Amino acid sequence: MADDNDIHRIPTRDIRQEDGAHELATSPDMKPYLNFIKAVMQDHDPSLELEAIRQLPLEERYVWRVASALKRGLADCDDLSVQADRQTLRPEDFKAVMDLLKFRPMQLAIVLKALVGAEEMQRMMIEAIGMAKQQE
Repeated sequence: MADDNDIHRIPTRDIRQEDGAHELATSPDMKPYLNFIKAVMQDHDPSLELEAIRQLPLEERYVWRVASALKRGLADCDDLSVQADRQTLRPEDFKAVMDLLKFRPMQLAIVLKALVGAEEMQRMMIEAIGMAKQQE
């Protein structure tokens, strides 16, 4: 685990966005969230921005986008198909898949922590790991 005191500066020019991140972040659905982030970062009262978010229908909310993307991607979760792919992928294709997945567990943990708190996120992740291990 990284030491919290091991902080180093990264030049802005070295920060990279994932493909598609800019388009998602600048989409009209993100405007209320960007306004909220701006208010918080400028140390302003975000009450108006939170009220705008409160008025959004569920299907236009950030958490819905994340949750529904996971559902679409994993609705037919099938470890046998994954095993077949693992056995037949070329090494360069396996690397491409792993590059896509590299940060997903951490990102899911961050989303869950923000949504349900650190303790519940940890419980959910540990339960998921336990269930996945039982599939072996």
